[in-house]
Amino acid sequence: MAATFASPSAVVGLGSGSLSSPSRISSPKKICLSSGFVKSPVTARNPLGLAGTGDWLRKDLNVIGFGLIGWLAPSSIPAIGGKSLTGLFFESIGTELAHFPTPPPLTSQFWLWLVTWHLGLFICLTFGQIGFKGRTEDYFQK
Repeated sequence: MAATFASPSAVVGLGSGSLSSPSRISSPKKICLSSGFVKSPVTARNPLGLAGTGDWLRKDLNVIGFGLIGWLAPSSIPAIGGKSLTGLFFESIGTELAHFPTPPPLTSQFWLWLVTWHLGLFICLTFGQIGFKGRTEDYFQK
């Protein structure tokens, strides 16, 4: 973002005299004042302070695919009363859609399964991003 502000700026129309004067407003002669204050030599910095860490926010379909599979496999094990977390979550979606215009009440099991399932998915995707990018960029070799 610092690069967008690094362009020189010019202030047009400022000079001595009254701005309310009609002759000054319609005057074809314009005075340009450039400021060295706006031109900043600052470049974008790496927030981690590490050289060659790369762009950790770029989209990588391998991470998304393996992270989703890495979460769907354990969350599909029938460990909660003979049912899986994924099954309970999708079952609660169907139950709540049965009375669609009415939102689910706060006491509904839907909210528990929704938060638990998505929290596990996001944790799995985050660790997948760290692990996959760290390995492809030799972060763990140092």
